Amino acid sequence: MSDDVTTSLDLRVRVELPDFTLEVEEQLENVGVTAVFGASGSGKTTLLRAIAGFERPCRGRIAIGDEVWFDRNERIDLPPHRRAAGFLFQDARLFEHLDVSGNLAFAERRRGAGDARVERRAVVEALDLSSLLGRRVTSLSGGERQRVALARTLLAGPRVLLLDEPLAALDVGRKAEILPFLEEVTRRFRIPTLFVSHDVDEVVRLSDRVLVLSEGQVLTEGPTAEVIENLDLAPITGRAEASVVVEGRVARHDERLHLTFVELHGDELTLPFASHLTPGDAVRLRVLARDVAIAVERPSGLSIRNVLPGRITGLRAEPPGAVDVTIQLHEDHVRARLTQAAVEELGLGEGREVFALVKSVSLERGRYVFSASAVHLVLMGVVGC
Repeated sequence: MSDDVTTSLDLRVRVELPDFTLEVEEQLENVGVTAVFGASGSGKTTLLRAIAGFERPCRGRIAIGDEVWFDRNERIDLPPHRRAAGFLFQDARLFEHLDVSGNLAFAERRRGAGDARVERRAVVEALDLSSLLGRRVTSLSGGERQRVALARTLLAGPRVLLLDEPLAALDVGRKAEILPFLEEVTRRFRIPTLFVSHDVDEVVRLSDRVLVLSEGQVLTEGPTAEVIENLDLAPITGRAEASVVVEGRVARHDERLHLTFVELHGDELTLPFASHLTPGDAVRLRVLARDVAIAVERPSGLSIRNVLPGRITGLRAEPPGAVDVTIQLHEDHVRARLTQAAVEELGLGEGREVFALVKSVSLERGRYVFSASAVHLVLMGVVGC
């Protein structure tokens, strides 16, 4: 378990490359998972390499609490092997002449005597490696190799984990296999983590906070739900994805109807049966504001089960010809993207009471889950008017 929960990661660096300059001045909470998010070429990997000591800033300071790794003014520049940074690359970079157990033993020797932030037994259990310990690295699948690489990184005793798009080289199936393990280790061992990605699904699922880079500069930083909702994702993902991230807890299951019910701060969502979750488990949902329909009367005879009462609290024009509508529920809110013509035709405005109809969604594996949803609104009669 990390002992760094009260310290901060001080990043004040300028890195000048032949065709690119990265300049970051941030003091990040050194706890939980911070996603370093942005389009390709925005400086995400360069930032991690500077922290690890693989890129030398032309000026600045890098420190975890009172442990200084780089300070140009003080002429401090610790080499990579003296920085307690666990760097996990896109490719596993395992020692192919050793078996899995040998790779783990190498990491344990590297961290030195008396430094046991995490125990081998706990890491093997968390990453389900017991059946792989005697296997040669060359016989492992891509997902298995990344699990072993992550275990080796953890056993080196890092004060911070640097994950450089560790899922980028994996296909969809392998990503689904390893995501739950990433969730497990980052929360179980509480090692502060910087996680590089340009995949919004991964960011929503894994991170507590997001640092967004654009062309070598910090665009914004803050809690995941807040950043993802307010950020223009089109330049990063290549498509507009207005959405809201909400968190709730599993209330109960109905095995006969194959349904799972999630309590959402006074509202309840009905989802397809998620057998890997138990009542009380936390879930994270990303509700997309696309595929929206509006009715001026409460609909009947629909298959959509999730009907959430609320009221419109905001309308924002999004050219060309679109409007983002915010609907306040009990404590959470959702968004819908409508055409300007539809808003005018139905006379929508702030204060109007509505129902938000959320289509059933499928959950990914893991305690914290990601789900793409479609939101539908139904305009109901205004009481007292």
